[in-house]
Amino acid sequence: MPESLNPALRAVSDAVLAVASQLSVDEVLQRLVDSARELASARFAALGIPDGTGGFRRFLVAGMSDELIAAMGPLPRTHGMLGAMLEAPGAYRTTDIHDDPRFRGWWPRRHPNMRSFLGVPIRVRDEVIGAFYLTEKEGAPEFGELDQELIELLAAHASIAITNARLYERSRELSILSERNRLALELHDVVSQKLFSLNLSADAAATLLSRDPAAAGAQLERVRELARESLAELRSLIMGLRPADLRQDGLEGALRKEIEMLRRVHGIELELDANCAGSPTGEGDQDGHRELQVLRIADEALHNAVRHAAPSRVVVRLDATGDMLKLEVTDDGIGFDPADPELRSRHLGLTSMEERARELGGTLELRSRPGSGTTITLEVPRA
Repeated sequence: MPESLNPALRAVSDAVLAVASQLSVDEVLQRLVDSARELASARFAALGIPDGTGGFRRFLVAGMSDELIAAMGPLPRTHGMLGAMLEAPGAYRTTDIHDDPRFRGWWPRRHPNMRSFLGVPIRVRDEVIGAFYLTEKEGAPEFGELDQELIELLAAHASIAITNARLYERSRELSILSERNRLALELHDVVSQKLFSLNLSADAAATLLSRDPAAAGAQLERVRELARESLAELRSLIMGLRPADLRQDGLEGALRKEIEMLRRVHGIELELDANCAGSPTGEGDQDGHRELQVLRIADEALHNAVRHAAPSRVVVRLDATGDMLKLEVTDDGIGFDPADPELRSRHLGLTSMEERARELGGTLELRSRPGSGTTITLEVPRA
């Protein structure tokens, strides 16, 4: 490796490490295009991700003001040199882009004029997933071989960073879908069943009213009880739709809010015993992902306890002072057989809790038996 590349490689390394700290696709792309412009000493730089239909899904630029970008109108199409680099076998550079037969001399009204050009495809195996576009080399009439090598090196890392960011966003989408499915299941299993029972009791009361007022009164009391229970369940589900503010409250604060809500809605004794002093739970947790998954496991365990276990007391213990974050949810309810496939698939969401624990590199232990309550214990690495 030429000695002259060493400072540049350090710059590439810094850019890649900075990219690794970001998780959204747009943040990743913007950091990459900013790094490309700086590394190649270009006045303007862009990074385009095609949408497969002749346009760009994303097209981010560096070196242009927000006002200029807005004045140029909508995202460009994949025509001319923009499209050529998405089909090119490798990098391409020229002193004057206007001299290339693939160049089409159409510019948006406010588009800056550009001459020197360096284009580098971004590949994942044999697929081009994007391209770097750099124009107007500063301090020289054209981009050199070293510039090309640097941007090719950055493109190799960019392909990994973009793929990882896409996978992360996809995992978040799947997580949201999982939460929607859980809420739909709760609505079906809990609220709709209670409303169905309420309707039957109301019909029975109407039938008995004329011939057996006492029995009709009992049915009306049942209607009142079911209505209260249904309202409590709906309140609980609506509160569950509100996203936890982990950045502001931290894991302990978010858990306390959840427990207080469940205490008010269900009227049972819930306690939180938390030991997080001197060791922030968010340490090493990019974008709060680990804490969010732990909170969802805690929510699942708590809702299972208050809705299915008929407990008089539920205790949550959280310890975030060591290398492992430990969460324990214990109830004194009716208990169940964890091996019962019907309970696992239809009511308790045990599989989703176990999958979340494995995703975090941790373990989930469940101890329960009929008549003896339930304890769920989660342990995950804190970094």
